[in-house]
Amino acid sequence: MAMSAGSDDGEPMMDMNTTPLIDVMLVLLIMFIITIPIQTHAVKVDLPVNSKNTSPVVDSQKNKVGIDAAGVVTWNGAPVDEVTLRQFLDRTLQMNPEPELHFQPAPDAKYAKVDETLAIIKRSQVKKLGFVGNEQYRNDF
Repeated sequence: MAMSAGSDDGEPMMDMNTTPLIDVMLVLLIMFIITIPIQTHAVKVDLPVNSKNTSPVVDSQKNKVGIDAAGVVTWNGAPVDEVTLRQFLDRTLQMNPEPELHFQPAPDAKYAKVDETLAIIKRSQVKKLGFVGNEQYRNDF
């Protein structure tokens, strides 16, 4: 194994020592990281305000669930989300006698949204369910 510590003729070494350069760069990097201010990023959220408007009521005779072409589910004409729909369905089950539930999706409503809504209705165990507006498809078949 041969090892060389330089040339014998007294010439200077041509290799650059990079250790001090790396040390200086690491110190500068650490100082840069320390001096960066902590970013305080705030997101403004407009919280809903309690209103005196009551939510769509659950009728004791019949209620209508509709789905429009955009996929918005409505309860007696007022838009509702899935959780609210389930709460209304649970409230109808507590009534005696159970009110009818009319289901009327728009002709151009997405099938996936109709299927999700029917699954919510099925899981709530509603017994009086009727499809309304099927006469609009009478001439399609």
